[in-house]
Amino acid sequence: DERIILDPGIGFGKSVEDNLELINRLDEIRALGFPVLLGPSRKSFIGYTLDLPPDQRVEGTAAAVAVGITRGADIVRVHDVEVMTRVARMTDALVRRRA
Repeated sequence: DERIILDPGIGFGKSVEDNLELINRLDEIRALGFPVLLGPSRKSFIGYTLDLPPDQRVEGTAAAVAVGITRGADIVRVHDVEVMTRVARMTDALVRRRA
């Protein structure tokens, strides 16, 4: 069991609405008792929502990462590692009271 990580598969065969709902309901997936991985980086649901190409989706990715952590994501997979590390650390400090 310690080698199991749940990945809801953001962006794979889902509508924009499905992806937004999955992120908002990560707490339900987390309740299954396994770490949750979230990989929203530059995904098309961000592009569709913000009407931006992949290379301009950093802020949208940051928002998805922050909300994902708030909803229970333990691991995030991203392209812009340095920026998203800061986003994740700050969100984690605010939500889970760790620096």
